[in-house]
Amino acid sequence: MHVLSDANGLPLLVGVTAANTHDSQALKSMIMGLHTRHDPRRGRHFQPQRLHADKAYDIPELRKWLRGKRIGVRIARKGIESSERLGRRRWVIERTMSWLTGYRRLNHRYERHPRNYLAFLGLATAICCYKQLVRLTT
Repeated sequence: MHVLSDANGLPLLVGVTAANTHDSQALKSMIMGLHTRHDPRRGRHFQPQRLHADKAYDIPELRKWLRGKRIGVRIARKGIESSERLGRRRWVIERTMSWLTGYRRLNHRYERHPRNYLAFLGLATAICCYKQLVRLTT
């Protein structure tokens, strides 16, 4: 399960890959799948400004690709930086993952077909967004 969230932890995009696929291979498709919002008055697109990720995404080609997309890279380096510095922002995505795995159907992968699991994952993200909306408006 791969989740791309905003700074508040709301899931923006979810994806599913095989268990033996490295996490970094799914990142490019997740970023490309994110639809940017267009502001007609200013005539510009809003795109992600920064990407916070753990050491699994520390690949030079991936860093270069993100810089080419003008996305700031906040990825801990393998063997250089400790994961504790990244933890200041990483708790947001960990909380989002916790929200999603709180649903019994997603905690253990009961579904055999990935399209069914992705459908339940989409429902769970919609419920998470709805709960946040209700919490903010009341």
